[in-house]
Amino acid sequence: MHSTAERKAAIRKFKEGKPRAGVFAVRCTAAAQTWVGSARNLDATKNRFWFCLRSGVHPDKSLQCEWNTCGEQAFQYEILEELEDDLSLLAITDLLKEKKHHWIAQLDALPL
Repeated sequence: MHSTAERKAAIRKFKEGKPRAGVFAVRCTAAAQTWVGSARNLDATKNRFWFCLRSGVHPDKSLQCEWNTCGEQAFQYEILEELEDDLSLLAITDLLKEKKHHWIAQLDALPL
């Protein structure tokens, strides 16, 4: 068991860390389909997507339909590209849009 000081230090380190922004893909290996999206927090996005899909309430109907048909085991979450963490908020927003469109075209994927 960790001491209270170690636990508090770990929590503080976690809170001080910047979320990773970038572009990600959700792939269905059974249907050979790929969806591409962008996020300011890649780790939280995977958790949110899987929660929504498991609950049957994901807003992207084509993704939810494939999930329901093929099952969770057929899906993968892949980080395609991470942005540098020293960019301004406006630069991040614009760059995420640009990178997302690039990867959609590159992978012949559906947008998220």
